[in-house]
Amino acid sequence: ATFMAGQWLMGECEINDVEVDGGTIGKDQGVLVKRCRFLEESGCASVCVNACKIPTQNFFIQDMGLPLTMTPDYETYECQFSFGKTPDTEGELDAKATPCLSRCPTAGGLRKWHESSRPQPCSLMDPDLTTSSSTSTTE
Repeated sequence: ATFMAGQWLMGECEINDVEVDGGTIGKDQGVLVKRCRFLEESGCASVCVNACKIPTQNFFIQDMGLPLTMTPDYETYECQFSFGKTPDTEGELDAKATPCLSRCPTAGGLRKWHESSRPQPCSLMDPDLTTSSSTSTTE
């Protein structure tokens, strides 16, 4: 179902093998979105992380009882869904620390990182969002 809905919502997808919890390879437990429409059209890392990645991971973990790690590639617009893999703290912190994309519609107006030599996280990134299964996204 995720594959079919993914085709409609995000663009061309393929089912693949991915690493799952425990370090084993889960056969056909991944969905690779070859070029995510959502990320490409928004052009914004913050929109990707805050409106797609974290809420989707939380939905699968909390409501479906299935661990999911999503790994977007901001250069190719691919996104790897790894079902059966719990998001790790380091990966989630890396996602939240992603600098604005060059074509972000708010770039320059809402970020200060281009004045420093080191890229800072996108100014729209919500640092308080987590993927902890004990944190509910609904009230």
